[in-house]
Amino acid sequence: MTTHTHATRGALPAVQQAALLVGAVFLLVGILGFIPGITTDYDTMEFASHDSGAELLGIFQVSILHNLVHLIFGIAGLAMSRTASGARTFLLAGGAVYLVLWLYGLIVGHDSDANFVPLNTADDWLHFVLGVGMIALGALLPSRPAPTSRSM
Repeated sequence: MTTHTHATRGALPAVQQAALLVGAVFLLVGILGFIPGITTDYDTMEFASHDSGAELLGIFQVSILHNLVHLIFGIAGLAMSRTASGARTFLLAGGAVYLVLWLYGLIVGHDSDANFVPLNTADDWLHFVLGVGMIALGALLPSRPAPTSRSM
């Protein structure tokens, strides 16, 4: 009995699958941020200000700018997931951006005019988890499809 190991045609490497999934989630979150009901206090949403009272799922403070950033990250993730190197770059660079946003949220007061995104405590910690998670995915996932075994 001979066992052949080969990559399945059409199977995406894990790093590309992860970037595709992360990009799709960002795109979905960006869209949901513009839907009244899913975003509470929708009528108080500002373009970019800590005064925006809108909250996605009643938890995460959002603004038009915040939602647009999610949409842009989503589109970037989908586009960059087309290649393994692009997917890895998206996950690593995107994760770094989210860690910077986490630090920004910790340093800048939530009621400060410098909090233009806007960010609240829930956003801050979500950004930390996203940053660490994206960097881990980008650093650890393989760039080649997993081999499959067939007996002949």
